[in-house]
Amino acid sequence: MTAAPLAHADTLVLDYLAALWAASDDLTPEARDELMNTVTGYIALRHDLADDPARVISRLGPPEQLAEAVRRGGTPTHLRLPAPSFPPSPPRPSRGTGADHAAVALLIAGAFILPVVAPGAGMLMATGSASWTPAQKVAAWVLTTGSVAGALLTALVVAGFSSGLGLLVLYMGACAGSVIAGLALLAGLRR
Repeated sequence: MTAAPLAHADTLVLDYLAALWAASDDLTPEARDELMNTVTGYIALRHDLADDPARVISRLGPPEQLAEAVRRGGTPTHLRLPAPSFPPSPPRPSRGTGADHAAVALLIAGAFILPVVAPGAGMLMATGSASWTPAQKVAAWVLTTGSVAGALLTALVVAGFSSGLGLLVLYMGACAGSVIAGLALLAGLRR
């Protein structure tokens, strides 16, 4: 098997690195390694930015000058690459605390057991939580109190009829808003 011939740009880079290695033979091994790693990183970074290797090498200057600059006191300033900056990681989504889940449970299931009391308690717990935005909390309050108010109005209308169906409608009306609010808050916890 034969290897493919090197591209002209690769040959330029390898020749430059070989000349730099030869020019820095009197440096300590640590200083020489740091110089070679810095120059190699510089060339690789510029190559990744689609820069022409010949231009990059001309910006570096002669290998002898780089080695001399290291002998005088360290890596030349034009070679110092900025520390890599990583974009801030997005905040981890909160899955909510036990109190948040209890508030949702009171809104969804508690509405059927204690139609006015359980949703009120669930909303008070949700209001004190940091898991939801103020807009989500207001929407849940409107849904919860609106359904109770609607159920009370329905109770006034149905009171004259006092049928079993009327009481069922009253009960379901009192539960509907808090169930919807609980499901909306639960979806907010999962995001």
